[in-house]
Amino acid sequence: MSEVGEFLKAKRAAVSPEEVGLPAVGNPRRVPGLRREEVALLASVSVDHYTRLEQGRVSAASENLLAGIARALRLTPEEHEYLRMLVQARPRRRRAAEPEVGAPLRDLLAALTAPALVLGPRTDILAWNAGAAALFLDFAEIPPPERALVRMVFLEPRMRGLFVHWDQVAAEAVDRLRVAAARMPGDPQLARLVGELSVRDADFRRWWAGHGVRTLAGGRKRLWHPTVGELELDWQVLQVLTAPDQTLVTYTASEGSPSHLALRILCSWNADAPVYRPDVIDL
Repeated sequence: MSEVGEFLKAKRAAVSPEEVGLPAVGNPRRVPGLRREEVALLASVSVDHYTRLEQGRVSAASENLLAGIARALRLTPEEHEYLRMLVQARPRRRRAAEPEVGAPLRDLLAALTAPALVLGPRTDILAWNAGAAALFLDFAEIPPPERALVRMVFLEPRMRGLFVHWDQVAAEAVDRLRVAAARMPGDPQLARLVGELSVRDADFRRWWAGHGVRTLAGGRKRLWHPTVGELELDWQVLQVLTAPDQTLVTYTASEGSPSHLALRILCSWNADAPVYRPDVIDL
């Protein structure tokens, strides 16, 4: 089944007839949640057309059709956009290398006292500053093919052990990776990353099969650092307009809080470490 079909099937299963004002005809029901014909009725589309869409046999869909399906399945705005990306997906040509982190961005990293990372489209860590190395680990120790942030959240014990609410952090990382996969259909490097994590981690397999979709641009995380103890940090994702496939992620603490003092102490111990930009990453 296509990714469109897997996603729609998962979302159908999550909505009961009673939730959308339909009678629960047929007991026991053959499938959980809504049937295809019920989604078609709610979306004001023919059953045949919806079925072909779910089977991946429709190459294009109107905005009205997708909006109707989003209403029928109670999709969030992020899930609605994800569905649009899946339907309109076109495989991208493979690039020989990831774009370099430009000198101005590296200078910005060096100037920031707060921990900061530059991520590529597959969560690959392209550059980091001294604060990020102090907070997490020296990413230079990790072989470039293994230097994807989502991979390290699951498979790198030093990273995994930092997060107090690891389940939440990991689930959000999976949801963001799914959005990246929709933006880069057919990307072999991303497919290898998903394949490795699916084989090696049962939690990843479970969350990936859940078809969650999130594109959070910020939030708050609690960490337990072996040197300074508990940290409560705000993180933000900033788009790099000069390099659309890159994002800058920063970690800060509220001014005057215990975490702010602890983070300053931690970063000061590693203040002289250089900004690091690895060579081209080939995941």
